Amino acid sequence: FIVKYLKDQGVTKLDYVIGTHTHEDHIGSLDVVIDTFEIGKVFMPKVTHTTKTFEDVLLAIQNKSLKINSPEPGSVFVLGDAEFTILAPNSKSYKDLNNYSLVIKLVHGKNSFLFTGDAEDVSEKEILEAGWDVVSDVLKVGHHGSSSSTTSVFLNEVNPTYAVISLGEGNDYGHPHKETLAKLTKKGVKIFRTDQQGTIIASSDGQTLKFETTLDDK
Repeated sequence: FIVKYLKDQGVTKLDYVIGTHTHEDHIGSLDVVIDTFEIGKVFMPKVTHTTKTFEDVLLAIQNKSLKINSPEPGSVFVLGDAEFTILAPNSKSYKDLNNYSLVIKLVHGKNSFLFTGDAEDVSEKEILEAGWDVVSDVLKVGHHGSSSSTTSVFLNEVNPTYAVISLGEGNDYGHPHKETLAKLTKKGVKIFRTDQQGTIIASSDGQTLKFETTLDDK
């Protein structure tokens, strides 16, 4: 599904492939993507996992003679007219794999996006304590809208206009949690949800943002 989608967009090379952390719902099919396309750099945090999914990704990277990069917070990378900065993880070890998530702020002209993976309150606190600039127009809400992420203080600092929540319809975790939705709604943030709107595409020309979805709101 992912490979077909990328090919339909005319993608032949991925400058950066980012496995936010080792959980299967974030790196599942990443091996097939690496096998299929020309790959520039691969970013993943310094943490391993015992799943076959993780092993398959490592094998795909090895087979293409690529290496895993684990950039330090504050590292900046150029992507066309845009650039992105690594904001997390800020510690070497965590009790929960989610907090190893690579957190990235992408800036394109006047537009900005914050991609948080599954980073939870622990990582959010570290990001703020480190003084990283998190203010963004679009927030990819952490951990599928779980109440373990998107603390009020973090949300207030990001101060997004739009929020995108990636989740499966009728998932076993009850995502998105009502506490997170309430915080976003109270701030007047426009919420997009993959369970209700399908694929969500945010386009930036450096001046304005445009959103497209594949399903109508339910």
